[in-house]
Amino acid sequence: MPEERKPVVPRPAASVVLMRRGGKHGQRALEVLLLRRSPTAGFFPGAWVFPGGACEPEDGEGPDGYRACAIRELREEAGIDLPIEEEMVPFCRFITPKAISRRFDAWFFMALAPAHTPPEIDGGEIVDARWFRPAAALAGADDGEIGLAFPTRIQLGWLAEHATSNDALAAYRGRSVEPLIPELIDEGEEIRVVLPGIADSRNLKNLVEDFRRD
Repeated sequence: MPEERKPVVPRPAASVVLMRRGGKHGQRALEVLLLRRSPTAGFFPGAWVFPGGACEPEDGEGPDGYRACAIRELREEAGIDLPIEEEMVPFCRFITPKAISRRFDAWFFMALAPAHTPPEIDGGEIVDARWFRPAAALAGADDGEIGLAFPTRIQLGWLAEHATSNDALAAYRGRSVEPLIPELIDEGEEIRVVLPGIADSRNLKNLVEDFRRD
C-alpha cells in the first residue's frame, strides 16, 4: 500500500459457523457447513467460506445487527432459516489487513443447524455447499483439492480441536472476542498473510494464503 494512501474503513460484516446437531447420535463428530464462492466473485473467488456477508442498514447496529446480518446471509446463501431464538456464540472477529482496498470488520458466530435443513444454493454467488469435518477440510486444502479463505482456514484449525459441536460451543461460550488483524508480508512474487501472535512467521504451512495485489 502506498504510504500516502490511508487505510480504508472496514465495512461491518458477519458470518455463521454452522455446525450439525448431534441428534440421537450425541457424540457424532463435529461437521461444519462451507460454501464455495463463484470463481468470478470479486472477493475470495472460488474459495470455500462460511456463510456470511456485509451488513445492511435493515440489519440494525451493534451486536444485534451483526447477528441479524449473519442470519440473513445464511438464509440468502444457503437457504437455511436460523430461528431467532437459536443460540449464537461469538467465535471470533477478523478485520481485513490495512493494505487491502476492500476491507471488512467481520464477526463470526457459532450456531447449531436446525434439524433436517439441507443447504440450498442458487448457483450464482454460491456454487456449492458441503458439510466438512474441520480436519478433512484442512487436509483437502493442503492437498490442493479445495481453496480456503485465510480466516476460514484459521477457524477450522480451532474447530478441529473439538470432538463434537457441543464441545466447541461449550469451549467458546462466554469468552471475550478480540479483533484479529492479519498482516501482509511482501516477498516479491508472493504475498504471505500472517496472524500476529498466532501464526509463527517461520512456520506457515497451514496458515498462509496468497493475496492478489491491489
